[in-house]
Amino acid sequence: MDLYSELEWRGLVYDATEGTRELLARERVSGYIGFDPTASSLHVGSLLVIMALARMQRAGHSPIALVGGGTGLIGDPKPTQERALLTLEQVEQNVVGIRAQLERFLDFSPGAHAARLVNNAEWLTRLGAIEFMRDVGKHFSVNAMIAKDAVRKRMEGEGISYTEFSYALLQACDFLELFRRFGCRLQMGGSDQWGNITAGMDLIRRVEGAKTYGLVMPLVKSGFG
Repeated sequence: MDLYSELEWRGLVYDATEGTRELLARERVSGYIGFDPTASSLHVGSLLVIMALARMQRAGHSPIALVGGGTGLIGDPKPTQERALLTLEQVEQNVVGIRAQLERFLDFSPGAHAARLVNNAEWLTRLGAIEFMRDVGKHFSVNAMIAKDAVRKRMEGEGISYTEFSYALLQACDFLELFRRFGCRLQMGGSDQWGNITAGMDLIRRVEGAKTYGLVMPLVKSGFG
């Protein structure tokens, strides 16, 4: 059973971009999932996407676990309100805790399909404002960004800051950077990440002229309240 079929059999495919099934059936690929360091420990919902990375490695693909040391300083927009900004020290401490947890599920020892652990602070904290606006911002339409679910809900409520509005562009930079460094062509995540994933795909298509893929999984939701 190929990776896509196994994830589908386990009920872990909520949606995927065109061609993802065929890609995973015919090729060994490099794919990634990002983890937001808003706390020093991952939550139960993270286990679902961690296991997707583990199964990806077992199927002969090369998984990348990205810890958002850079994007964690901004915060993925919540549907209802602005996130409290973490300090650099808090984010770095949280990254250490998350890294230790990921190492329990993924094999990072050298080998043909070794997992990689990367921190996007390595490139995002070096990205200048002018460079960001010229090389990234020019490829995105404000109209399309406003139409995204998380942004639209916030604009219907208390509004959204430019800081969180820009989050999708920073995550798009991650996909582009991993594509350039490791030939990464697949991004996975929870279904709430669909807009961020497709933003990265669009950026790679515009800048590199390459086709990439996305797959999202159902969210684990509490049955209480």
